Amino acid sequence: MAETQGGEPGDGAAEVLDRPLPDGVRRRVVQLAADGFGGLTLAELPAQLRQYARFTPNRRAKFAGNAMAAALETDTLFRQRIGEKLRESQPELADALASGSPPPAADPLDVAAAAYVLRPAGWVKLVAAAGEEAQRADAERADEETRAELERLRAELERAREHGKGETERLRTELDAARKEAESLHRKLRGALSDVKRGEAAVRKMRGELDAVRTEAQTQVSAAESETRRLKARLGEAEAALEATRKAAREGRSVEDMRVRLLLDTLLDATQGLRRELALPPVSVRPAETVDAVEPGRMTPKDIAARALSEHDPAVLDQLLALPQAHLVVDGYNVTKTGYPQMPLEKQRLRLLGQLSQLAAQTGAEVTCVFDGAELAAPVLLAPPRGVRVLFSKPGVTADELIRQLVRAEPPGRPVIVASTDREVADGVARAGARPVASAMLLKRLS
Repeated sequence: MAETQGGEPGDGAAEVLDRPLPDGVRRRVVQLAADGFGGLTLAELPAQLRQYARFTPNRRAKFAGNAMAAALETDTLFRQRIGEKLRESQPELADALASGSPPPAADPLDVAAAAYVLRPAGWVKLVAAAGEEAQRADAERADEETRAELERLRAELERAREHGKGETERLRTELDAARKEAESLHRKLRGALSDVKRGEAAVRKMRGELDAVRTEAQTQVSAAESETRRLKARLGEAEAALEATRKAAREGRSVEDMRVRLLLDTLLDATQGLRRELALPPVSVRPAETVDAVEPGRMTPKDIAARALSEHDPAVLDQLLALPQAHLVVDGYNVTKTGYPQMPLEKQRLRLLGQLSQLAAQTGAEVTCVFDGAELAAPVLLAPPRGVRVLFSKPGVTADELIRQLVRAEPPGRPVIVASTDREVADGVARAGARPVASAMLLKRLS
């Protein structure tokens, strides 16, 4: 920092410091400003220092040191006010500086800091002299510390030499004793090695016998575990059969009875459908009906042509659903992702189920819609529409496998139609006796 403002001739304000303040002098200057800071009013402080008015002197010197140093350098009025506070707190030092004879016993750093603030004649020389004195004191202190450290190191070296001599003698003695002990141990080691070889041979023999026993034990354990698993499996099957029997007894019916009754209903509906198809009267055959004649209601060529439908014609699906006791199983996501894949899954489900409900009402067929449970981030809160059974696959079970289970659960002879584009699903249900149709056909029928 350098003084740049002038003042009255002869009072030292015109003098200019041509080098930065020494660090020690700068710290004392900042401390003087921090001490005198508290005695000034807020209006007497420069604008940039008012925010530190409530700080303690130590905190003020720590956080506002640079700002106060800059203000002392550039703001003459602020420096003069700090000088007044300094004259009040240290009048002897201020008077001595004003007379041009600072106290010889005073700290040069304190004298230089007071001279920088008060600006008496010759203050620049005092500051420069304080800096040189501080550097000289630091150099002397460093030289004394170096000499003391050198003396200490020399003493330590001498002690280390004496200690090394004694340690060398002790180690030489210990080395001789260790050599004798090593020779003795070498002899003992040769004897121990012979014992170890004999012991290793005995261990190898025992290890072989142990391996044989362990192998035989593992074989017996494996056989016992296999038998245990087989018995547990049979026990589980027996318990399941017993539980099924108890449940059937409680409910008064069994799965087989349900399948037989469902097949019987299918046959009855098929019989009634055949009677309607053949236009048979509801009474038994009369003798007069055995006479050969043209019967009304026979199929005309036009009717036969109407049955020649394309494999992808939605009318084929209507014919299949018109069969007695027909059951339509729909691969839900396969159909929705074929027809409207851009929609969210929830809206896909709602749109498909609404259309299937209308189809069930029109055809009277049983409709089951299967969705893959792995597609769900959380359980679905869904009220199934009228006439449609909605199923989600369990964890670890795909919708394809659930569809195959539904087809296998139906009795042989019942018409089951599966709507899916998945070739694996179509082939699997076809082998189980169901009729696969493409998802596109169902979408055409629904639209």
